[in-house]
Amino acid sequence: MIERYTRPEMGKLWELENKYQKWLDVEIAACEAWAEIGEIPWDAVKLIKEKARFDIQQIDEIEKVVRHDVIAFLTSVAKSLGPESRFIHKGLTSSDILDTALALLMREASGILLNDIKALMDVLKKQAYQYKDTPMIGRSHGIHAEPMTFGLKFALWFEDMKRNIIRMKQAKEIISIGKLSGAVGTFSNIPPVIEEKACRKLGLRPEPVATQVVQRDRHAEYLTTLALIAASVEKIAVEIRHLQRSEVLEAEEPFRKGQKGSSAMPHKRNPIGCENLSGLARLVKSNSLAALENIALWHERDISHSSVERVIIPDSSILVDYMLNRLKRILEGLHVYPKRMKENMARSYGLFNSQRVMLALVDKGLSRERAYEIVQNNAMKSWRTGNQFRKLLSQDKEVRKYLKAKEIENIFDLKYYLKNVDYIFKRVFKASK
Repeated sequence: MIERYTRPEMGKLWELENKYQKWLDVEIAACEAWAEIGEIPWDAVKLIKEKARFDIQQIDEIEKVVRHDVIAFLTSVAKSLGPESRFIHKGLTSSDILDTALALLMREASGILLNDIKALMDVLKKQAYQYKDTPMIGRSHGIHAEPMTFGLKFALWFEDMKRNIIRMKQAKEIISIGKLSGAVGTFSNIPPVIEEKACRKLGLRPEPVATQVVQRDRHAEYLTTLALIAASVEKIAVEIRHLQRSEVLEAEEPFRKGQKGSSAMPHKRNPIGCENLSGLARLVKSNSLAALENIALWHERDISHSSVERVIIPDSSILVDYMLNRLKRILEGLHVYPKRMKENMARSYGLFNSQRVMLALVDKGLSRERAYEIVQNNAMKSWRTGNQFRKLLSQDKEVRKYLKAKEIENIFDLKYYLKNVDYIFKRVFKASK
């Protein structure tokens, strides 16, 4: 992944140095397990733990010849040990090391991402309560529907992230699996107790049944979880982009001092942060499809999944970490314009009260079909002429047969639409307090 989207903690996790260290951690855990059943001298294990080293440049040079990264790694480690190197990789196959170490990396990445989501949720909750009672028009199909509050948008996004927390914890559990069962998973040259002991040392669970690899539906679940998180981020980013349009301008992402919006037009303040998040979400979502394609391998395994995973697992982990943190910063500094929200609400001449008018007429004895027709006729006239909806209703003789002036006035009370906001907030935030 390019440096532009890589945050230090997550980036360091996927560096070669850390990957090879995880390989060595797995090899040492296996050696300790062999020693515990008396198959390797403890003195040898002690020396391995003290002296085992690898050299990244040396591994690269060896791999150019042997064309096998694990063999190159083992050769480099052997050079640091001498005779005791014969105990390393005893009974194992390459995938035992690769898959178990990858599980360690994904587990650590999951922990970082869980913290990211929680930090974002803190901001969402704060903003939800800040704008809980800030009225704005709700839209469906991009058209004015009925009033709501801006805080409800944040409450909705908070609820989305609660589900993402559950998914991420589940994915972390699913990928926290080790495999040290040999060439095709049959423990032909390594007893099951070694896998059990080594996995326990590493904080993993053994794969109950494996081929030569841990089954890739586990990795696909991790990648699809990241795709869902990215989609949630994109959902929020798209909403802000819509709200920032000049014709709407109800909310606007931060615009720092000295920032420029356009090389040609000095007036521009563009939602570049949210557009960036929309674009990155496309990458993460497409990577999840590649992970699904990795599930089907030939027989007990091939390595068609390997080249894909070298890209998609680090990249998606890095991207989602970046996306969650960038969104957090955008929402923390979001410019919100309540006055503009009220102005925009007034642009539809009070037409958002149409359902209430229709229901009031039905309560007076009209059929729903006739009430709908009366209200729609007045609504369309309001759109055509620019007259206030309430004024047209008051002038409609058939409406006045059923509704008095005071009743019409009461229908147009904004508070009616917001009366259950507190109830919704209690449902959303009760478990988070």
